Amino acid sequence: MLEIADLHAAYGPVPVLAGVDLRVARGEVLALLGRNGVGKTTLMRSIIGLLRPSRGSARLEGDVLTGLHPHQIARRGIAYVPQGRGIFAKLTVRENLLIGTRAAARAQIPEEVFEHFPILRERIGQPGGTLSGGQQQMLAIARALCSRPKLLLLDEPSEGVQPNIVQEIGMLIRDIVERSGIAILLVEQNLDLALQTAHRCAFMEKGRIVHQGAPQELEDENVLRRHLAI
Repeated sequence: MLEIADLHAAYGPVPVLAGVDLRVARGEVLALLGRNGVGKTTLMRSIIGLLRPSRGSARLEGDVLTGLHPHQIARRGIAYVPQGRGIFAKLTVRENLLIGTRAAARAQIPEEVFEHFPILRERIGQPGGTLSGGQQQMLAIARALCSRPKLLLLDEPSEGVQPNIVQEIGMLIRDIVERSGIAILLVEQNLDLALQTAHRCAFMEKGRIVHQGAPQELEDENVLRRHLAI
């Protein structure tokens, strides 16, 4: 579904991505792991069009994304939940969700969103900023799902969320994939969440993918020491 080939990107004169090659299949959760500062979020931003790559390509189902604007990429079927969630604190839950429907050119919130996140139906008229951290993360994911994406980009969904809610989010991610068949690219520092949700893991170092394997490899201390230890 998603195919990234030799992708390079930089912030001004500072190179960050140095030739990323990566694939995510339909119905797959791929966890992207690595130390801080290796380029994981930059890769997300490059896929969604917030940062224009200097070389290489990103394709969704064969269609070239590289060079398109973010709204054009969103309409092709990619949704992005950024680190920090990015919800609109003063807007209600309903209003946040309706914003998510705009990429799909529809004005109705899909019923399956409330099936995944029933708490949001209960809080439908409540300002987003008054929700708990875990509920805000659910709102951010639900808003992205309102566009009915083919690919969902999740950047650090466990950040600022209580451990019991992190586990719930992990189960929700797998349920969403199994029920809808979408693909998910997950950037995550929480290894327990990665183990719980991912079908496959990719490790990033210095702007490149240096290793890919099954989640079971995260139980190998040598793999963790090589790619994640400081």
